[in-house]
Amino acid sequence: MTTATTTTPTGTLTAPLPVLLRNINKGFNGVRVLEGVDFELRAGEVHALMGGNGAGKSTLMKILQGVYQPDGGEILVNGQPVHLNTPSEAERHGIAMIFQEFSLVPTLTAAQNIFLNREPRGAFGAISDRKAVRRSREIFREMGVNIDPTRPVQDLSTGEWQLTEIAKALSKNARVLIMDEPTAALSATEVTTLFGLVEGLKARGIAIVYITHRMEEVFQVADRVTVMRDGKAVLSEPTKSLRIEDVIENIVGRRMEGALEWKPRKVNRSAAPLLEVQNLSAPPAVQDVSFTVYPGEIVGLAGLMGSGRTELAETLFGVRRATGGTVRLNGREVSNRRPDQAIAHGFALVPEDRRVQGLVLDHSVYANLLLPQLGRFESRGVMQDRSGRDYARELIGQLRIKTDGPDKQTRLLSGGNQQKIVLAKWLGNDPQVLILDEPTAGVDIGSKAEIIALIRDLADLGKAVLIISSEFQELLAASDRVLLVQGGRVTGNLMRETIAREEDLHHALQGGTPHDPVHPA
Repeated sequence: MTTATTTTPTGTLTAPLPVLLRNINKGFNGVRVLEGVDFELRAGEVHALMGGNGAGKSTLMKILQGVYQPDGGEILVNGQPVHLNTPSEAERHGIAMIFQEFSLVPTLTAAQNIFLNREPRGAFGAISDRKAVRRSREIFREMGVNIDPTRPVQDLSTGEWQLTEIAKALSKNARVLIMDEPTAALSATEVTTLFGLVEGLKARGIAIVYITHRMEEVFQVADRVTVMRDGKAVLSEPTKSLRIEDVIENIVGRRMEGALEWKPRKVNRSAAPLLEVQNLSAPPAVQDVSFTVYPGEIVGLAGLMGSGRTELAETLFGVRRATGGTVRLNGREVSNRRPDQAIAHGFALVPEDRRVQGLVLDHSVYANLLLPQLGRFESRGVMQDRSGRDYARELIGQLRIKTDGPDKQTRLLSGGNQQKIVLAKWLGNDPQVLILDEPTAGVDIGSKAEIIALIRDLADLGKAVLIISSEFQELLAASDRVLLVQGGRVTGNLMRETIAREEDLHHALQGGTPHDPVHPA
């Protein structure tokens, strides 16, 4: 087996290299996607793989997973050259990937999901749920988590879904785990549980590739960092020798001083509110909510998973039916019982899950950009294709969407560019109220900075902006004011200048008192 020498506080040790990718090249339709990439993974380490959207991370990992085959280079597993022609071959070599989008069947139990298509057999070859449950209990016990394998997955929390995905990979005797944005949908408590599990897996000698855009996580959990940019590995160093600024500079290709720093904005709160919400209810998730947003103001909704943030956004947009309360726009009461009514009243919603709720991935960039505007470009039942394409190109340029052209299939774009399409498609409606649910989720640092700058520009036009984000760094970078959401209620109102650190916001949401007072909303 190939080994590598590593220096530790106790001296020097030799760690096996279960995976070595050497001089990997890959292209599609004549476009070079990977160029001379080296990547090594040692037993018992977490190796963070970072880079901007479209940097080549996914392609490299799909080669390791057997989805793609390289055009050149060499793959060594446990010191032996291999050809991974299919995902099944990768599995046989102990390589498993845990995707950001869950692959579980909600109506099946945890045990049935773990052994789906590999069900243990009993007498006469019949499927044995009993054996699956017993083995699943053993795997969960080895992981140090307490999940009942007989429960349907639909009854489990998001964190338990993630843990079940990991159990599924371990059931295949995986020695290499590729984790793609594993904390994207997890609460702070669930993230802590996951990090504890990762430490346990490391102790068992399992090697982990950790793909994330969340900078702070890398410095919490990773032993080494490799950064990719434009299809090349431009940095590979131990985490302890790096600063966050070093990683960001290598991801973006330039220094980004203050990219996610808060910039004070002037908001006239002596003016009449643009949006007034009074005693809005949509039980059980939204309970008697009241707040106001002024013209040109960006208001963040801060809450833990399950706090009711998304449900509040959906109620304002008519996805959920309100059972009580009033919503006023420019002093006039509006009733958003359906999304089409909300759109007509000047509301826009960028949903939490862009891939499922915000885009038609198999359609072109052009088709997605025009979805809310079809009536505008239709004449006697016929689409005015030329004017529609001119409009799409205008939006592509305005938001700097990286695409070969308006006809490119949306699923082929990076996550950051997909998110820009979701934002761009509403601009033609000129909405007065923008509701943005996790607008920077799953996008790289450069795209995050661009999206936050765009949000500020839209607010400067006098729009009311509500922004939801689980990433408090981004929430605090964008917001002029932050509402605390707990148990479906708005429990407090913090002026942004009173929030010194992210920890203050975490503390306030956990029931404590931040360094500055919490005012009523």
